[in-house]
Amino acid sequence: MKWHHVQENWSAFYEAIQDKWPQADEADLDEIDGDQRAFVTYLAELTGQEPSEVREELREWLTGEIPSDVVMDPIHDNHSISLSAKYVNEGEDEYDDDARFGDDNDGRDDD
Repeated sequence: MKWHHVQENWSAFYEAIQDKWPQADEADLDEIDGDQRAFVTYLAELTGQEPSEVREELREWLTGEIPSDVVMDPIHDNHSISLSAKYVNEGEDEYDDDARFGDDNDGRDDD
């Protein structure tokens, strides 16, 4: 993932940040508000590491999974749907309801 994913959905990453850096405080994260430089500085002070070490650790962390709160965001979903347009036949709309295929209401009770 890229830093802009983190910055745009900052609070959704709190749990993932605290899993990686358990000593991170939510109030401090609120103040950082997705600013990467401030976050690196904060982690360097928090962990006693050099900023270069923190940046490397952060790069490794960014290769991880995107939290489900971010993946389930409608903006992310709509972007993914629009990217899928290349697989949709000409004349069809990738945003169309697929109920006509019979998988939306197959008689099973999902509750």
